[in-house]
Amino acid sequence: MFIYLLKRLILMIPTIFGITLLTFVIINLAPGSPIEQKLQALRFGGGGASMSGGGSSSGTLGVSEEVMEALKVQYGFDKPLHQRYIIWLKNLVTLDFGDSFSYEEPVIDVILSKFPVSLQFGIIAFILSYLISIPLGIYKAVHNGSKFDIASSVMLFIAYSIVPFMLGILLIVFLAGGSFLDLFPIGGVSSDNYETLTTWGKFLDRAHHFVLPLICYTIGSFTTLVMLMKNSILDEIKKDYIRTARAKGLDEKTVYLKHALRNALIPIVTGLGGFLSIFFAGSILLEQVFQLDGIGLLSYASVMARDYNVIMGLIFLQSVAMLLGNVLSDIAYVFVDPRIDFD
Repeated sequence: MFIYLLKRLILMIPTIFGITLLTFVIINLAPGSPIEQKLQALRFGGGGASMSGGGSSSGTLGVSEEVMEALKVQYGFDKPLHQRYIIWLKNLVTLDFGDSFSYEEPVIDVILSKFPVSLQFGIIAFILSYLISIPLGIYKAVHNGSKFDIASSVMLFIAYSIVPFMLGILLIVFLAGGSFLDLFPIGGVSSDNYETLTTWGKFLDRAHHFVLPLICYTIGSFTTLVMLMKNSILDEIKKDYIRTARAKGLDEKTVYLKHALRNALIPIVTGLGGFLSIFFAGSILLEQVFQLDGIGLLSYASVMARDYNVIMGLIFLQSVAMLLGNVLSDIAYVFVDPRIDFD
């Protein structure tokens, strides 16, 4: 197992290299650049006309060549593409992603400032999904074909068909002071008087703000996990070792929970690898709807502003989390079923 994990970790290096190289080339060759974004800001700020005198004009940009060269030096675009990528790789050793062109501060600080919001929703949604889905899937399997099983399946598939973004809008309209009830707040993760509350009061205030967004975050994966758990259990109870356990006189509860459950959990374990990815989880649309300043909105804003350093930082961290998550999934396989051997 150790040799296998070592190989997987070593293979992560060329994989991450390929991801970052491809991303770096694409975003640098895409139309628009931080320089153009800066010039647009200067132009709309009224500084464009004053910069066009002195020296040759740069044409449609309306600024002097001296200004253009100064901006290229400032943003590091005075060097060829391959040199810029090599410099980026060297700085990567110390997690130095450079400075954000938009926020004008280190990229790592920008990401860390948005990190807590997405982290909280990601972890809670992940835990709730598994804590509810696995027992519900087992119960549905034990009572397969019952009225409860049919009714719950209908409700789950209706929930699955609802787009989280649209659900968020409906929840706000009906439950957050839109046109009907005003039961939940919208905007942010806490109230204005959060710091003056007691510890229990802070917990309740956070929970109150989290209810609607969490419903939207979990609704997609919830149905998938429940049905996967149910079908996995039903597949296991058809196998010979389950028939043998029943023939020995074991009760159904023992057959399901002791014998069938362990093997049925193997397909569920595949999703555990996504645990690390939730640290950078963020839905652009949901964060926009519920006014959450998280990783999703940061990603969108960075792409729109051509903030290359932030984009590269996010992609690198998300890639590492995804690849490490896959390794953790393999480890979880072994714990669930010791018969699996990757050596």
